[in-house]
Amino acid sequence: MIHTDIKFFTNEPEKDLYSRFAAILKSNTQFFDILVGYFRASGFFRMYQSLESVEKIRVLVGLNVDKFTVKIIDRATNEIKVAAVSAADGKEAVAEEIEKEFEAATSSAEVEKGVRIFIEWLKSGKLEMRMYTEAPIHAKVYIMRKDPEKVPDSFGSVITGSSNFSEAGLVNNLEFNVELKDYGDVKFALDKFEELWAKGEDIRETYIEAIEQKTWMRDDITPYQLYLKTLYEFFKEEINADKENFETLLPDGYMRLQYQIDAVTQARQKLDAYNGVFISDVVGLGKTYICAMLANSFNRSTYKLIVCPLLSHFS
Repeated sequence: MIHTDIKFFTNEPEKDLYSRFAAILKSNTQFFDILVGYFRASGFFRMYQSLESVEKIRVLVGLNVDKFTVKIIDRATNEIKVAAVSAADGKEAVAEEIEKEFEAATSSAEVEKGVRIFIEWLKSGKLEMRMYTEAPIHAKVYIMRKDPEKVPDSFGSVITGSSNFSEAGLVNNLEFNVELKDYGDVKFALDKFEELWAKGEDIRETYIEAIEQKTWMRDDITPYQLYLKTLYEFFKEEINADKENFETLLPDGYMRLQYQIDAVTQARQKLDAYNGVFISDVVGLGKTYICAMLANSFNRSTYKLIVCPLLSHFS
């Protein structure tokens, strides 16, 4: 007997959590509640098209236990207890995480569109976000409830397991999640969510401010800043490289020309990356000096210089 109703989602072929979410959310889901320790906008980029028909989305996040919680040693029991974190500290931590995430995120038109929709939904109230600061949250619970007028015979479902709401958790990582559909299970999860939600701190403005003021989504970036960014992207290998002092390879009395030194630096990078490099320029700019400095920068006992003269024939 073949079972077609899959209950477990591991992100293996045909068992990825993203596809299951997409199917449920597009099927008359009215409310979507998310309880996770980590929320990544990458998960939203992946899911926002499936969420367009959902009436209300609530996200309750916890704190990064290792970095943002305060550990207190109880001298009487010698146990480590985790204390509550202030709302201000929690919001500051969220803003820092958003900035780091966007630094690593792909700056594509698709991602930008997803971010703008994310902000739009936060501002309109379709999407609400809170942070629970009284204790660390390590749970991953997703509660989807149906519109009773459209689906009277189904309350909804809850998915719980190991996946955080991120690109990795929805698609890439090997995870273990289970979907429960019984009314009692969904109601229990919803009641617990409501209990924690009532104690959460609203972080919608924190998200909006961090994205609009501290990431590449800012609206006040000047043409000059774009110019500097373009230069950095084009020359970042040279900027970040540990440059050798090739000037010492020139004999005494020879001119130290910066463009020749830069050419040697770039040629070494090309050699390291591709095991070969062409050096070409117009007559008189010092290709011989550049090649000599380049050759002299290698360990002579390891590398050998082979000169192949090019013979020209004239009729």
